[in-house]
Amino acid sequence: MKFFHLSDLHLGRRIHEFSLLDDQRFILNQILSLVREEQPDGVLLAGDIYDKPVPPSEAVRLFDQFLTDLSGLSVSVFVISGNHDSAQRLAFGADLMRGSSVYVSPVYDGQVRQVRLTDSYGPVMVHLLPFLRPAAVRHALGDEEIDNSQKAAAAALSHMEIDRSCRNILVAHQFVTGAGRCESEEIPVGGLDSVEAALFDAFDYVALGHLHSPQTVGEKRVRYCGTPLKYSFSEAEQTKSVTVIELREKGEFSQKELPLTPLRDMRKLRGSYQELTARSFYEGFNREDYIHITLTEEEDILDGMAKLRVIYPNLMQLEYDNQRTRNRAAFAAAENVEAKSEQELFEELYEMQNNQPMSGEQKAFVRRLIEELKEKRLEERGQGER
Repeated sequence: MKFFHLSDLHLGRRIHEFSLLDDQRFILNQILSLVREEQPDGVLLAGDIYDKPVPPSEAVRLFDQFLTDLSGLSVSVFVISGNHDSAQRLAFGADLMRGSSVYVSPVYDGQVRQVRLTDSYGPVMVHLLPFLRPAAVRHALGDEEIDNSQKAAAAALSHMEIDRSCRNILVAHQFVTGAGRCESEEIPVGGLDSVEAALFDAFDYVALGHLHSPQTVGEKRVRYCGTPLKYSFSEAEQTKSVTVIELREKGEFSQKELPLTPLRDMRKLRGSYQELTARSFYEGFNREDYIHITLTEEEDILDGMAKLRVIYPNLMQLEYDNQRTRNRAAFAAAENVEAKSEQELFEELYEMQNNQPMSGEQKAFVRRLIEELKEKRLEERGQGER
């Protein structure tokens, strides 16, 4: 049984006041073409369908058309809400859409919707787990001990009926510890919103949404497919894709990525004003792309943004890298370091090196160690004075 895994469409998104609706329409039509070619049995949409809880009407119409087109291709569609979505609004008409094989997760109330499919190897159960907020799970299950995402996810999963003898797919929208992040994501620092991949041991494949970079976490079967479009310049070097999984007998599946080509790419350009405005430089790519430019002049170009937009009409950001900006950045960094405690600096260093925040136990250990070192220094200083 074959599935397309998609997430984080963020329909209706704007970047630096540029609407991406045409780009999103283009990429959804491209995905529809791939559905026609590959003929999957289902499409998994792992949350953040919209960019805001109250999306613009154009974004709603675009998603409505996408679902209608998928239904017309006789493909089952599985949709969950993400942290950017309103679960109530997304679930409107869910019972009616079920008749067209479009399954939408309801607002979490202690139950998780399950959909049964069957092929020559037997049943496949698709479990639709919407984005979980600890408060919502605490209220639904009446458990006052649920105060973070790890506990919320563990509690929700423990209340699910999972037949381990058949193949199980989980569609979820959470931040899994150890995954890589980028600038366009809203992930709080501190670990309260992260969950451990070990929670998903009962599933043959976990279709995750929330993070914008395509990646597996720990095991091949736990995967973020990433966004179908680039939503920040930190993603400029990424190749966006659709993840395709094919389940065979229990424990056996294959995975591949189908690359997506955007209407307008995101590019980071760097150089002098003279270099970037030379025809020989910009003739090699689409000048309609979304552009971030770093100029290396020591002096600012008068009306630089307006002048560069004559050549690059979708220039989104303009900045300078010269002695002045480097000195300013160094001064700001020095001020910032001086304002932070030893504990804060150590936690930042740990997160940079390990790509995940420290646990509460680790923080407590470092706190005790710093206090012991301070006490030892005071004792040595006192002995020296005597």
